[in-house]
This record gives sequence, C-alpha cells and structure tokens, in this order.
Amino acid sequence: MPIMNKPWSVPAAAATIATAVIFFLSDMVLPAAVVGIVEHTFIVSQVNMTHLCKETLVTVVNGQLPGPTIYVTEGDSVVVHVVNNSPYNMTIHWHGVKQLLNCWADGVPMITQLPILPSHNFTYKFDVAGQEGTLWWHAHVPGLRATVHGAFIIHPRHGPSMYPFPKPHREIPIIIGEWWDANLTEVARMVKDDTGDANFRASTINGKLGDLYNCSCIKEDGYVLDVEPGRTYLLQVINAALYSEYHLKIAGHKFTVVAIGANYVKPYTTDVIAIAPGETVDALVVADASPGRYYVVALPSQPPKPDFQSPVLPTRGTVQYSGNHSDVMPMAPEMPDDHDDAITFYFHSNLTSLQHPMGPLVPAQVDERMFVTLGLGTICRQGQSCKRLGKGNERDLILVATMNNISFELPETIMAPLLEAHYYNTSIMDMLQELPDRPPRMYNFTDPALIPPGPKEAQLEATSKSLLARRFRYGTKVEVVFQSTALKQGESNPMHLHGHNMFVLAQGFGNYEAERDVAKYNLVDPPMVNTVLVPRLGWVAVRFVADNPGVWFMHCHFEFHLLMGMAAVFVVEDGPTVDTSLPPPPMDFPTLVHWSYFQTFL
Repeated sequence: MPIMNKPWSVPAAAATIATAVIFFLSDMVLPAAVVGIVEHTFIVSQVNMTHLCKETLVTVVNGQLPGPTIYVTEGDSVVVHVVNNSPYNMTIHWHGVKQLLNCWADGVPMITQLPILPSHNFTYKFDVAGQEGTLWWHAHVPGLRATVHGAFIIHPRHGPSMYPFPKPHREIPIIIGEWWDANLTEVARMVKDDTGDANFRASTINGKLGDLYNCSCIKEDGYVLDVEPGRTYLLQVINAALYSEYHLKIAGHKFTVVAIGANYVKPYTTDVIAIAPGETVDALVVADASPGRYYVVALPSQPPKPDFQSPVLPTRGTVQYSGNHSDVMPMAPEMPDDHDDAITFYFHSNLTSLQHPMGPLVPAQVDERMFVTLGLGTICRQGQSCKRLGKGNERDLILVATMNNISFELPETIMAPLLEAHYYNTSIMDMLQELPDRPPRMYNFTDPALIPPGPKEAQLEATSKSLLARRFRYGTKVEVVFQSTALKQGESNPMHLHGHNMFVLAQGFGNYEAERDVAKYNLVDPPMVNTVLVPRLGWVAVRFVADNPGVWFMHCHFEFHLLMGMAAVFVVEDGPTVDTSLPPPPMDFPTLVHWSYFQTFL
C-alpha cells in the first residue's frame, strides 16, 4: 500500500459549510473586473436518504445531492478544503478545468496525488483562466462519482453582458444523474473484478427521481423549474451519470445550444439535447409557450440487441409558468426510442465553434497520429493461459476494457503518484508501457457478429493489462482517431482528456478510412471539447496540442469502462522555458518527499 497523506489542518475561517467566501485583491493593479479568491469547504460524509421505500447510506458533500455549485469569474483563484469524514479514500477532480501548469490540483488518485484518507483533509488550489461556461466537479474514486458531484460555473470576467448571446434572465444548473440503492464501492469492485454487476434504480434531475416513480402509491418528488412568460433561461446541463447517455426534452419548447464543455458554439436550435457522461451543454430556453405546466424528460439511451438490455428508467421534472396552474396536467414531450443513436450523432455533428479572434487555432499540420480502438477483451483470471472456448470456461476469464487491445492497470506495488514520479524522474516511470499508434490487428471493427460470444470474437478478445501511457514533447500537435468496436459490445465511448481541450474534426459510423474521411475534416470551426463522444460502432477524429506539462488521465467516462481499464495516461514533457514547465508541488502538497521529510520529525 502506498504511504498516504498526513491530516492537514483546515483554516478555521473556512470551516463554514457550503458558503463561498470571496476575498478581493484590492492591493493589486487589476483590469476593469476585479479578480478574486473563491473559497469553499467540502465536508464529505455519509447520510441516509430514502427513495423507492428503501433507506440508503449515501456519500455526499455538505449533506446534499447534488453537491454545492461553485460559481467563479474567469480569472479567479479557487481554494477548496476537502474534509473527508467518509469511510472511503477520496479525491475531487475539476472536470474540464485546464489546470494550466498546475497538474498537482487535477485530483486523480495515484495519478496526480495521494488519495485523501478517511479522517484526513486536503486543500485544492487552482486558477481559472481563459475559460467560460459550465464545467463540473466530481469524486475520482470508484463508484462515488454517482453521488459526490456538483456544478462548476465560470462567468465572464466583465459580467453576463459579455456572453456572446442575449443575457438570460436566470441561469439554472440541470444535473442528470442516477439513483443507486446499492453500496457503490462494492458495485465498483464487482465490475472491476468481473464478479457481478448492478444497475441503477432510477434516473434523476438535480437529485430528484420524479413522478414516474412511486413508493406505496406515493409519487417521488420531481424537479420543478419556475419560469415567467417571455423570459429567457440559460440551462447549464451536466451528465453526472455512471452508466448512460441521455436525451433531454421539454414539451412545447426548444433549446438554443450556445456552449459545450465550457466552449462557445454557434447557436444551434433543437428540440432535444443529447448528452453523454462527462459532457456539459449550455442551452437557452425561452418561456414562449402558453402559460401552464410542461414535463422536462431525461431518457437514458442504450445500444440495441444483441447488447445487454438494461431497464429503461427515465425521469421527469416540470417547467411551471408563473400563476396558478397547479391543477393543470403537464404536457409530455414525445421522446425518441432509447436505441436511437442517430439523434445523438446528429446533435454532436451539428456543433461548430464560435470562433474568437484570440482563440486557439486548429492545428493544420500534426506531429503525431494515433489510431486507437476502443472495446472489450479478456484476460485469464489466474495464470498466463486459460481456455477461451467451450461452455463454462467463462469463469476462467476476466472481462476488461481496452485501448488498442491493452487494458490500463495501476500496479499494486506503486508507492507514489505518477505525477510525482515524473517530476522527480523516479524509476516508477520505467513501468510505463507505450500506447501504440495502432491496434495489433486490423479487422472489420464494427462487424455486429463480434458482439455475441463465439469463435469469431474469441480470436480477437485476448488482451493484456499494463500501466498504459503515451509521452509527448511539449507543443506536440497530436491527431487521434478513436474507433469504437463491436468486440463483445456495441457501446459508444465518451472519452475525457484531462488538462486539455480537443478539436473535434469529424465523426462517422462504421470503420474509419483515412483516404475517404480526411476530406470530411472541419479545420475552420470545429467544436472544442474536453469529453468527446465516440459514436456507437463508429469513429471520431480529434486534434489537440500537448502544451500543458504534467501527467494527464485519458479515459472513458462510462464508469464501467473506466473500472475495466479503458484508460491511459498522457505524459506531457516540460517545454524550454520556466513558463512552459511544470512548477514544483505546492509546499503544503503531501508528496512522498514531503512525507519522508515530515516523518523525520515525528
């Protein structure tokens, strides 16, 4: 087991729960808008919640689900004191925050930091620069993201009047999630070890199950959004679910999508938002329907048979116009089929960036190209060899998720986070196995015949586990084509890259063919994202510049795929100057170096 962090004291002034304290830096010469420090305290603990006639012990922040929303202004510094009163190791990841030259605050256990032990504290400190819009924060430990999460909203430095769209009357975070009545850490362990599976019991909007669910004929509460006729509202939609993509609709209303992943897009009008785990979407809604009540429905989507079919568990809340409409039955939207991946593909392929004169340019040329297949495979449960065919032999195998036929695994013997090992150039980094440019075999990756178990897929499913990584020189321009496969499943894959944004150049169904598909690349105004959805049985091409030194996680945001190993670390080397190199860890950062030093005085 690795050496863990010492309990660090939390300043008494920050011990107030759920209140952000802003200190303005009056002694500095600042631009027209004042840059501040936003400070929060997160108390991670367990509380009992009752839904569907069952009381469940739930791990939450500050006693609430979802957790507190953090509001910042672009240019602010953020300080969050995490007090871990739960029985589990904990880290908090600031999903989509670039953490420029500050990989130390990225919040991934044993990748960037030692986990926060029960009864221990840790303080995250980072700046928010060059970003506006909706991001979010969540636990980055197995399973607990389902309940330890909240919105992270970045306002323009000079106020809402600087939005590149009409100033909304109100801004409303809408967090889509799942309700589990199981021990999430146990569920995660079973998925990782391939010893069992579980499914959530309901979908949620802002923690509420909605009136589609009842207990002893008493309907569950649903989320209610009160609106005034003629007003415009900015919905800040986040998919915090572990397992599902969602289609979101409001009866009688349309969305105008204005941003995705805290990057502005050209306004796009649609009656449905398609959102995968890890994605965020900002959308304007005008209250222009007849005054009354309208259902807002979030429907999980899934691949059709022969893939495993989980129960269809939508949720719904209500958009309610001002006035007395309590006796009016809400209008319900017509929802798509839960297998309709064409809607999801159409939504994402219609997004284009709203270019800014000072914004980053799409790399016209690239230094490195990678073709990365995403799918499932198997390893032998014990030993180096086992039978892969024949009835009953399945128990000899462990199902894993892979990138180019390799499944990510942190060695049990690792004693320090990879970021620390990288910074101090220790021998731990010698354990890395390079993520190859291509899979070991080329075949028809999207052949549906590979989904059911049988001789055809068995020839392709054997794989291996390793500490999978890829190193990049500072400033390397990288193109990655992610190819979903049909190997033992037909899922899509929302791939999240920490510390960077990706330009989404093109996407398609079927197998990627460079000779045909490069011509489809949008090099003018492609959307920028931190999480890119690779279509079911399809592909997506992205480019990014490796210009943020550190050790960054790249992984699928489906929790089961992450637990099963669909991940790698991207190591970005230092640049030639101080301003392009990773600084040393903060003085109060609990690294092994600091720990060893501290131990000499105990």
